[in-house]
Amino acid sequence: MADLLYPPVIGAARAWFKALDLRFDIRGTAHVPSRGGAVLVSNHISYLDFVFTGLAARPAKRLVRFMAKESVFRHKVSGPLMRAMKHIPVDRSRGEDAYAHALEALRSGEVVGVFPEATISPSFTLKDFKTGAARLAQEARVPLVPVALWGTQRLWTKGHKRDFGRNHVPVSINVGEPVEPGRGETALSVTERLRERVQELLEAAQRAYPAVPQSAADAWWLPAHLGGTAPTPAQANAM
Repeated sequence: MADLLYPPVIGAARAWFKALDLRFDIRGTAHVPSRGGAVLVSNHISYLDFVFTGLAARPAKRLVRFMAKESVFRHKVSGPLMRAMKHIPVDRSRGEDAYAHALEALRSGEVVGVFPEATISPSFTLKDFKTGAARLAQEARVPLVPVALWGTQRLWTKGHKRDFGRNHVPVSINVGEPVEPGRGETALSVTERLRERVQELLEAAQRAYPAVPQSAADAWWLPAHLGGTAPTPAQANAM
């Protein structure tokens, strides 16, 4: 039932993106394995990031089971869809249940999607990564596939109104070479390497991004260190 529903949902999302006339730049999708378990790890700058991260796995014909906060599963519309597509609810007071669920999925050959920052970054820079993705990869003996998204914050993000107009927004999805945990390596060390890889992919996406703010008021989506008016990481942490 789940996989009968998942492809049509993806198809509907792609039709919607076409209607919005989004301009996609998707690179490195060959790094997503065509079979076997893997942890797909992405930065988090938009409420729609799970959809865009999932697109990175479509050339490999993989369906990603995302770990998402439990409240999404309680919503009367999104809840049934999330459960039917075998996404994984995360109750932060009982994180071990979500971890066990994700581990089982990986061992059965699924691709599990994780946002290791755990929440949207208002500064649009990388926050610290939690070690859960690395621990899952180590225990399941699967690779970590890093992904960097850019431009998705312009559509819908924390603290800003949704913009679903036909504005030709460029969206970049960069997929990098898998990070393989080393034998005896700590989860913290793997996480640090993973974060460095995502940072490299993010910076590459930002350098290649074909749009710039059109005015001072439009500079909100650009990080402060790149000349934008988004809050600095320190300011974002104080919010």
